[in-house]
Amino acid sequence: MFIQNELDFIRKYYYAYLSGIGITVLLSLIGVVFGSLLGLLIATMRLSNKKVLRGISRVYIETIRGTPLMVQLLIIFFGLKTVIPKDMEFLRSSILLCSIAIIVNAGAYIAEIFRGGINSVDKGQTEAARSLGLTKSQTLKNIILPQAVKIILPSLGNEFIALIKETAIVIMVGVPDIIYKATAVKAQTYMPIKPMVYAAICYLILTLSLSKLMAVWERSLAND
Repeated sequence: MFIQNELDFIRKYYYAYLSGIGITVLLSLIGVVFGSLLGLLIATMRLSNKKVLRGISRVYIETIRGTPLMVQLLIIFFGLKTVIPKDMEFLRSSILLCSIAIIVNAGAYIAEIFRGGINSVDKGQTEAARSLGLTKSQTLKNIILPQAVKIILPSLGNEFIALIKETAIVIMVGVPDIIYKATAVKAQTYMPIKPMVYAAICYLILTLSLSKLMAVWERSLAND
């Protein structure tokens, strides 16, 4: 009887959870991809010889890491809504605005991951590359970054896993992620626990699957 009840619940509400998973994965992917690009830019500014660039990057990192993601989301979401014209629907979409907030947040953490990876590469390789006539940007792109990525891959994987869970904050602005859908199912069924248990299972499946994929990727890079 118990198993049949669970199967009936899954059959009735699986699509709601799947649609929530799609939004969660989309926001997480956008966050880690564009957050990595932003993080790399901030990391290079942090390592720059120019004091102004170092100062800007430090203020950015300390500000973002020192304030809650929920506050950043609300400021960016409602702040941009007030300045973007109402006829520009795409720019006012909840997914886009939440993505911007997640990218801004992830960029600060990933910047420090990149900085640590770049600093861990032997300084002698930079000196050797420069002595061969490579410019600073060529050295970073062709010599330092490929090695740094191998070093920071586990940390990037952990950041991706963290983003999957942290995106649950978007329920604050009504974005239909896993938690939003679970809350809707809870309202329909008057079951306070079961819908959230299934939401937790969805997150667990996502994070475990990602952990396995990252482990495979790490092994492949180790064999290169």
